[in-house]
Amino acid sequence: MTTTTLHPVLSDVFWRAEANQIWVKRLVLLVTGVAALWLSAKIQIATVAVPVTLQMLVIMVIGAAYGPRLAAATVASYIVLGMQGLPVFAGTPEKGIGMAYVMGPTGGYILGFLIAAYAVGLLARAGWDRSPIKMAAAMGVGILCVYVPGVIWLCAGFSLLGGGAEGAFTGYGWANWYAYGVKTFIWVDALKLVLAVIAFPTLWRLVGNARL
Repeated sequence: MTTTTLHPVLSDVFWRAEANQIWVKRLVLLVTGVAALWLSAKIQIATVAVPVTLQMLVIMVIGAAYGPRLAAATVASYIVLGMQGLPVFAGTPEKGIGMAYVMGPTGGYILGFLIAAYAVGLLARAGWDRSPIKMAAAMGVGILCVYVPGVIWLCAGFSLLGGGAEGAFTGYGWANWYAYGVKTFIWVDALKLVLAVIAFPTLWRLVGNARL
């Protein structure tokens, strides 16, 4: 029987909390992560149908630095705030707020953020953030976790849920999957993630292993 070795993530190393302070640490990291996602959504280039933002980079950093559970909780909290009507998503409130926005063209990418944060966090816990090659692979997994549900939703839209509500997003059609769902921002996202691929292994070499 084999077991998977679990490694510390950067948040474990940079902030060593006592047992009675662990929830304070988690709360502070969660709030910080939500604020970073909110800010990164507002730094954008308006494109059709999905804007180019810094969120992909922030999602990957949160996943790798927080680990799977805290990263997923952070992204889920961000999504819930948006669903409740706070203008935390890109293009809000101009393009709608709350569930109306989530059911729009970017809904699949928002779901993908949650999946990606958890997946990258799992890989970081397995030690993939310690080397550039493995970190690049983790980032590749994260990109797929965002783009797959994002493109599917963008193409099929509300019809995925059997919906036909008036004004609901019904998709751009599969013929446009690359033009609308990938082409506009894949290279920008790839360049942003290069930063994470370089930064995380470098941070571990500089301070991580020295403090374990």
